[in-house]
Amino acid sequence: MKRVRFRDPAGSVRTGEWTDDGVAFGGRTYDREAVDVLSPCEPSKIVCIGRNYAKHAEEMDSDLPDRPLLFLKPPNALAGHGDTVTLPAGKENVDHEAELAVVIGEQCRNVAAEDAEEVVAGYTCFDDVSNRDDQRREQNWVRGKAFDNAAPMGPVLATPDEVPDDASVELRVNGETRQDSSVEHLIFSVPELIAEITTYVTLEPGDVIATGTPEGVGPVEDGDTVEVEIEGVGTLEHGVREP
Repeated sequence: MKRVRFRDPAGSVRTGEWTDDGVAFGGRTYDREAVDVLSPCEPSKIVCIGRNYAKHAEEMDSDLPDRPLLFLKPPNALAGHGDTVTLPAGKENVDHEAELAVVIGEQCRNVAAEDAEEVVAGYTCFDDVSNRDDQRREQNWVRGKAFDNAAPMGPVLATPDEVPDDASVELRVNGETRQDSSVEHLIFSVPELIAEITTYVTLEPGDVIATGTPEGVGPVEDGDTVEVEIEGVGTLEHGVREP
């Protein structure tokens, strides 16, 4: 099943089902163009993973990590399907990063890898928009990763049975494919990530783990349209503007 959070024509926020015919809720099916699709969850935090694909580490001229590299994005970074991301002013290098995102379904701590699937509500598409100008100058990446709307995700929350273990991950800018890989190339798997993160951090329902980006990251500019497509989930689309 694919669940979607949306604002209906009356302004009410609903959670319905994403179907071939539209968005279904309460015995009614809305045309997708008639509703505002919202971020599929409301996380207290977004835990992101750095350099979790070998070829991405290579293109960034970085060593492979011996344990997951963790950093955070706060709730202000959220953006949804169809939103326009405003880039930080005066920056020359802002990149896209397509990622599979895991949405947590229950409060959890110290989860063993073999039990990790029990705490997963589903998966969604994620773009880790990254301000390289500042990321390269700071240690904790607040300016580089945590600015407003730096975490577009959506359009839906797909239950785990919808998403294959080798799901493809593709990103397009203005229709041109920039990234094309698969989650089978993750260095640290989803269960390993959940086990590592929950050793240190309590995850809450709706929290997100962004599992890392494959090779092919590149710049976004004013007026671009970005699409992140993940097999079994669908396609997240967002715009880009410079202030």
